[in-house]
Amino acid sequence: MTQVFMDHSQIRHQSLATKVFGIVRNAIILGELAPGSLHSVQEIAEKLKISRTPVREALLKLEEQGMVSFERNRGARILETTVHDLEEIFSLRVLLEVPSAYKAAKRATPADIKRLRHALEEVESAYRTNSPNVRAHLEPDARFHRSIALISGSRRLAGILDNLFDQQMIANGTSGGFTRGMAEISEDHKRIYDAIAAQDPSAAAVAMRDHLIISSRAIVAKETGDSEADSAFELLYPDFLSMNMG
Repeated sequence: MTQVFMDHSQIRHQSLATKVFGIVRNAIILGELAPGSLHSVQEIAEKLKISRTPVREALLKLEEQGMVSFERNRGARILETTVHDLEEIFSLRVLLEVPSAYKAAKRATPADIKRLRHALEEVESAYRTNSPNVRAHLEPDARFHRSIALISGSRRLAGILDNLFDQQMIANGTSGGFTRGMAEISEDHKRIYDAIAAQDPSAAAVAMRDHLIISSRAIVAKETGDSEADSAFELLYPDFLSMNMG
């Protein structure tokens, strides 16, 4: 007979691997494990004072998420985020978040709108501070977008967005400070919120698409140091609004 429930030692092991995943993930996002650097499983295990197995499992999960790459007999390389990576991240976000905003506007309850309003206020507060800490902007930004995914009815989408934002944070990927002002980015979020609160699906989809495309072009310009580079950015995949919304 197949054993359905694992024993307690396996549960503890999985819990440890999950904790290690969170620690290493945050170290990558914060730059403590720098892009391009190479780290052995043994090295990380010694730093955390644990065995190698949960470290290896955590790194394998990070490899699946595109944050590290294993090199034979050498260890795990922290991946650098290229301009092409950012283009791909934002193309995927447009592909996923535009229909998510459309559906959220159709499904939103008064309680959903209240929670989204709170998330918007966090975004507005973060962008008003104009902090040099990119994570201070991106974390509330990520929570706002995640809230919309949840309102649309998809926890899986919220999880996918968490991963995409992680990779954006590694690249310090905010569009503020070069070709866009913080107030302008904050206003984008308010337009999205207003459309969802008004339960206007088409307006929510358009506001989300405009926000993501303008932001992605600004980030490409910022990463290349060329204010004209944004005009070259094109979505890698057809987006929701290029089709019939039905």
